[in-house]
Amino acid sequence: MKVLTNKKIKSLLVFILLCIIIFILAAIIFICIIPGNAAVYITVCSLGMGILIISACVRYFNEQDKIMENITGQIQEYIYGGRNLYIECDDEGGMYKLFHEINSLVSIMDAHIENERKSKKFLKNTISDISHQLKTPLAALNIYNGIIQEEAAGLPSVKEFADLSENQLDRIETLVQNLLKITKFDAGTVVIEKSMENVLEIMESVKKSFLFRTIQEKKEICLEGDSTIIFLCDRNWIIEAISNIVKNALDHMETGGLVHIAWKQHASILHISIEDNGSGIHPEDFYHIFKRFYRSRYSKDTQGTGLGLPLAKSIIEAHNGTIKADSKLGNGTIFNIDFII
Repeated sequence: MKVLTNKKIKSLLVFILLCIIIFILAAIIFICIIPGNAAVYITVCSLGMGILIISACVRYFNEQDKIMENITGQIQEYIYGGRNLYIECDDEGGMYKLFHEINSLVSIMDAHIENERKSKKFLKNTISDISHQLKTPLAALNIYNGIIQEEAAGLPSVKEFADLSENQLDRIETLVQNLLKITKFDAGTVVIEKSMENVLEIMESVKKSFLFRTIQEKKEICLEGDSTIIFLCDRNWIIEAISNIVKNALDHMETGGLVHIAWKQHASILHISIEDNGSGIHPEDFYHIFKRFYRSRYSKDTQGTGLGLPLAKSIIEAHNGTIKADSKLGNGTIFNIDFII
């Protein structure tokens, strides 16, 4: 029997067997010496045997319980970030075989964690190198294109192509920056530096950043909310997230469109809604809007990169928030964001 491979179980069973044999012999001896009270002798011997056996079992199970409590504590500590989990398994039996398998699993997980740490470090360094390598040529191209635009003042065709080049360079720069940011979130290298910020001031910063565009395109951003609400967050990253959602709304609105940003506090929840009266999201695309590089076949005329909404989602989730969208084709879209404050 496999159960007998455990020394402690084997010792317990041997002890129980000896108790049975000893008390049977004791009962027989007493019956032979004083035969008149056989029932009493058998009862007394049975009680004594039962007490010893129960005591031995209680002691054994108490020891096992302490071992399990100790191991459970080690496992919980490991789950919550502890390291160097090792369970003593120098005995035989099913339970110790389980302990050995747990140790093997922990070793494998530690190896994966270390590999992941090295991969993130490598990715962080790679991202930094790519960022520096791309900034220089993009800056140079922007300068060259600016010179071409100035020199092409009397050449309408050349100026037109130079303006198109500027748009494409801006698009490449936005794509590169968003790609670098979202990759940093994946690598876990983004540091969220939180401080108490006024929500109204954040929204006004977002509105101000789109002021030139909204005037040029005859669109409007409307703000509505309590001016006293404050929020523990990383101001720059939250502005980035809200701006990406607002930009997406502006991209899908006609002249005269409106983006309505509202916020209010419900108990410990800060709710932010960003609603537009644009073209809405096609049902075919609705469940893909937060996928990276996803480009709808119904919005080929817009200048998006397919990274704005996924980046916004990553930023919001990094602040322990949630984002959901609701849309009707032709009737606009609303993004609902909730933060615990």
